Amino acid sequence: MSIPSGAPVAAPRVPEAVHRRRWAILGVLMFSLLIVVLDNSILNVAVKTIASPAPTGIGATQSELEWAINSYTLVFAGLLFTAGLLGDRIGRKKVLLAGILVFGIGSALAALSSSPGELITWRALMGFGAAFVMPATLAVLMNVFERDEQPKAIGIWAGSVGLGIAIGPITGGLLLEHFWWGSIFLVNVPVVVLALIAMAVLVPDSKDPAPGRVDPLGVVLSVIGLVLLVYGIIRGGELASFTDVTVLAPLIGGLLVLTGFVWHEKRSSHPSIDIAYFREPAFSAAVAAIALVFFALMGVTFFSAFYLQSVRGYTALESGLLILPLAAAQMIFAPRARLVVDRFGARAVCAVGMLLVAAGLAAFALFDADTPLWVLCLVFFVQGTGMAHIMPPVTVAVMQALPRERAGSGSAINNTFRQVGGALGIAVLGSVLSTVYRSDIEGHLDGVPAAARDVAGESIEATLGVAEKLGPAGKPLVAAANDAFIGAMHVTALGSSAVALIGAAVVALFLPGRPVVRGERVPEAQDTGEPVRQS
Repeated sequence: MSIPSGAPVAAPRVPEAVHRRRWAILGVLMFSLLIVVLDNSILNVAVKTIASPAPTGIGATQSELEWAINSYTLVFAGLLFTAGLLGDRIGRKKVLLAGILVFGIGSALAALSSSPGELITWRALMGFGAAFVMPATLAVLMNVFERDEQPKAIGIWAGSVGLGIAIGPITGGLLLEHFWWGSIFLVNVPVVVLALIAMAVLVPDSKDPAPGRVDPLGVVLSVIGLVLLVYGIIRGGELASFTDVTVLAPLIGGLLVLTGFVWHEKRSSHPSIDIAYFREPAFSAAVAAIALVFFALMGVTFFSAFYLQSVRGYTALESGLLILPLAAAQMIFAPRARLVVDRFGARAVCAVGMLLVAAGLAAFALFDADTPLWVLCLVFFVQGTGMAHIMPPVTVAVMQALPRERAGSGSAINNTFRQVGGALGIAVLGSVLSTVYRSDIEGHLDGVPAAARDVAGESIEATLGVAEKLGPAGKPLVAAANDAFIGAMHVTALGSSAVALIGAAVVALFLPGRPVVRGERVPEAQDTGEPVRQS
């Protein structure tokens, strides 16, 4: 499309050689992103196997299993912002190659772990590598696609995230049926080798041509603040309480450090991120929507796994297959979300998407132990459809608000809010689930030996474990555990739905509507030389 003289141009055209191979580059970026997202969900299906004594597993305790998951999340979330800044300064391709290489090395070492401590350490190393991969993929995408194609490319990128979340449990279930537990990590190694070769050949390097001076204090404050905040969130989820001093201290400390980071960035002559972007309602609403939708979704993903496996009795592989409709909806609709946005505007599309997510979450409040499978699949499909019409538009809003040379910073902001929102969803909603469950099950533990009573009240898995040891006498306890969990799930689902409704209100109030030119609507402001206002 030719651009009339006088029309604003967002960025110079990408080199023709890069433009010709842009879709192949996107394929490589999706491939790299997929293994990072997939690995973050694949471990969930292997926790029981890893907890088994050697040689089946490595005898990890419940706390050690939690930290095998959380060490990855803690390092990953803490370094996302820094990784984006480094990509802008030293080159996104360099950062992407280094990140995927570290992730591959961490995967191989995790597969060969002989103790829980080793597994926790190597999972942290994997999180270190992943932190440099995720923001770099989106930053490279913004630099190889022209502005008018970026929404389509981001839609495909977002679809690959949904695919990774869904196929992780399926892949893990298949590997555990045929190989030892370490295979869920070792499978990453050949994928990493292929990704490194493809990146070296296809992906161009890019960086901020005028990065300015380094802001070391800002970088240090962002890392410390995010690590403390995420640690407090994780710790609160572990204890099912946010009033303990070991939770409040890191939470308050993290918030204070991040407040100091904002104060420093506003006064710095060479800030890591221009805080002025957050004064724009559309930008702030977009990042808030990202955090809120992942808060709601990750919370429901957490308790739906227990519902499917503990209450309904499905295997890890079967429960993973039941989530396929969510991935299918994202793969179908996310790449096409831009077309709906062009017609109805980001505000309407994202608000309706949030309402669909809220409806899907609220539906869990109606589920019981006998809910038909087709209803579960329909609800997951509705949730995936809602997400597919939220993530691409809000990601486009964040990424196109920043100049192309700051794409790494924009991607880091996008992914940091998503990661913190997801971690908070699991911790807060997990705490609600645990508290309500414990309250309901305590009245049914009278016949349980005193030594096992506290353990039996911790979770449905713990209750079922105690019931199994009681033999035939434990059958009433199984029924009570299922009823108590379903009741707790109903409360938690309504809480998740309420968070999604808040997200719907935020985007409805602050995201822009459709562009208007002299009373007529056009899809992109930069395609015309006329003044553009937002409806």
